[in-house]
Amino acid sequence: MMVVALLATVFSFSAAGQTTAAPASELLKVAYQQAAKEKKNVFVIFHASWCGWCHKMDTSMNDPSCKKFFTDNYVIVHLVVDESKGKKHLENPGAEELKIKHNGANQGIPFWLVFDKEGQLLADSKMRKEGDGPAAGDNSGCPASEKEVEYFITVLKKTASLSAEQEQLIRKRFRKNEI
Repeated sequence: MMVVALLATVFSFSAAGQTTAAPASELLKVAYQQAAKEKKNVFVIFHASWCGWCHKMDTSMNDPSCKKFFTDNYVIVHLVVDESKGKKHLENPGAEELKIKHNGANQGIPFWLVFDKEGQLLADSKMRKEGDGPAAGDNSGCPASEKEVEYFITVLKKTASLSAEQEQLIRKRFRKNEI
């Protein structure tokens, strides 16, 4: 996790003197390598500095009751998209294209994806009914409602080893996000 966090803070300077965020492809390359080494999956969160729900997602995943589960099972990568005017330099080049490629167009943020160590998509934040295609479904974003949290738990069970105790802790913590 440290490598991705360090790479995420690596910036280059543009001619205008503003910093430019690392490309999404570079961050993912490092994340896949780390995931392979540590036998984890990659949890990608698309977010922006202004997004309250994005901050709730981070706060929930980093809550002491949940953090160990997420760090033990996932390499977590934050990709910045949809920044406000004046902060566009914070966006990771290629992040928006990745979000769109995986049916995240017009879904809002946070939008998240789970990949295996090879970069194969395992799950996303779109809740679907049985038989729905990949473009169908509503974005669960930062899970808060009972339906969203149950969907999130289903994804976590599918992509990680989730004990009954961890499931209850995650369910309880994420349900606190409901307004």
